[in-house]
Amino acid sequence: MDQLEGFQRRHLRGLAHGLQPVVMIGKDGLSDAVVAKTEAELVAHELIKVRFGDWKDEKRELLGELAARTRAELVGLVGHVGILFRQNREPKKRRVRVPARTRGSSRRAC
Repeated sequence: MDQLEGFQRRHLRGLAHGLQPVVMIGKDGLSDAVVAKTEAELVAHELIKVRFGDWKDEKRELLGELAARTRAELVGLVGHVGILFRQNREPKKRRVRVPARTRGSSRRAC
């Protein structure tokens, strides 16, 4: 999947609203264990939340690095919770449907 567009990010943020964080970033920061846990959760769920217990001042940078290391998309950051998404490569195993802009479905008025 290419980079997400705004309407797709908005849709994924809505889906993530009811989710609980499955990855915690604590005093050790972005350790290899955190990256491995994130990787496993993305494989299992595709859309996950990451909570910051520590490192709150660096959360944007750390989330960007975590997304890059796991090849995930940063969907959003609300408070001290980040939302990551990585679609499964196999269409039959996908759990989250990402809407596609259909031709002529622009919200702009002519």
